[in-house]
Amino acid sequence: MPEGSADHFAGSQVLKHEGLGDLRAEEDPPTEGKVPGMDVSSHQGDVDWKSSWDKGARFTYVKATEGTHYRNPKFTQQYNGSYDAGMIRGAYHFALPDRSDGVAQANFFVNNGGGWSPDGRTLPPALDMEYNPYGDTCYKMDQAAMTAWVKAFSDRVFVLTKRYPAIYTSTSWWNKCVGGSVKFGENNPLWVAHYNSKLGPLPMGFEFHTIWQWQAAGLFPGDQNLFNGKFDQLQRIAAS
Repeated sequence: MPEGSADHFAGSQVLKHEGLGDLRAEEDPPTEGKVPGMDVSSHQGDVDWKSSWDKGARFTYVKATEGTHYRNPKFTQQYNGSYDAGMIRGAYHFALPDRSDGVAQANFFVNNGGGWSPDGRTLPPALDMEYNPYGDTCYKMDQAAMTAWVKAFSDRVFVLTKRYPAIYTSTSWWNKCVGGSVKFGENNPLWVAHYNSKLGPLPMGFEFHTIWQWQAAGLFPGDQNLFNGKFDQLQRIAAS
């Protein structure tokens, strides 16, 4: 697979399959008591982090890896640059569950930017689970196999970093491809994608969302996110 073909960002396939819903520019979601943020990949190139900070972004997720072969060439500028601008930041991995097992992809991710440190400025590593960009929606895996893959990735990241990864997904994809046999919400923060002015139902196995990716483009480079809480709560999630 050519390396450039692996440059999929969080929500690229959600947007392709689910679209923008009924979101209107004048109908932004309520932001009171929440913290604005963003997520980026190599598609954004070198990001002007001070500009995003000045516009109100306080956290970001940066794509680090995909499968076991792709590393974001802009990762250092984006990950370190956001930190230097004052943001709380974390790294995410775009999963390709049919290419290799969860442990192998977790190892590759953590070894290439997906680590964590208790500095109060680093979000838990994140696992991006969404529609297959190369074919079958669920990667030709049934719910039991996909659940086992996610659990293997999550458990391995915990062994390596002492943090369970956040899980990025959409409700439609997760309910179809993973289901609710394991309550991942007991350990894994939910980063849910739903492009609308209202959130809607959460994926099976989750009773609470931590981050909502509510728009694919907007005020900040990349996707627009809201942390479901105040800034001091975001700091606590980063710290422990």
